[in-house]
Amino acid sequence: MAKLAATKYSEAIFELAVQEGRVDEFYNEAGVILKECSENDEISKLLNHPKVSKEDKEHFIEDTFGRVISKEMTGLLVLMIAKDRHKDIVETLNMFMAKVLEYKKIGTAYVKTAVPLSEEQKEKVLKRLLATTDYKEFRMNYSVEPELLGGMIIRINDRVVDSSIKTKLDKLAGDLKKIQLS
Repeated sequence: MAKLAATKYSEAIFELAVQEGRVDEFYNEAGVILKECSENDEISKLLNHPKVSKEDKEHFIEDTFGRVISKEMTGLLVLMIAKDRHKDIVETLNMFMAKVLEYKKIGTAYVKTAVPLSEEQKEKVLKRLLATTDYKEFRMNYSVEPELLGGMIIRINDRVVDSSIKTKLDKLAGDLKKIQLS
């Protein structure tokens, strides 16, 4: 149920952002809210405290964010509190930001390799991803996992391309076990 609510709220604020031509503004505001929520435990404590009234929570949001974000984004937060959906705020804003990135054709790629890639290698990976997807830009996230032995694993959304040596060896071992059992 919570995911459904977050989806509905994120779609609503996204549609409003597109209609009003304020996609970047709302995206930046969502980032500000998420940053404050992650850096300040007091916000979560207050919003989740059962003895703090909805009205006090709403006033807190208006006082805290009303001066730095638009009335539309503040209104979204207040509405979510009024509807007892304060626990869905972070997920809603994350979903909204993901919708914006898709709308702007900006992908996020997670690349795992056995050894660090050089800048030249990173540039080649980026160019290849741009050439083989519909994205115009990528936010690249690189990590090193020596247990891969070689090759790489690339994840974009729910798509994964695994060309690691570890996976190839595991598959080969599985194939060999099947042969021995026959």
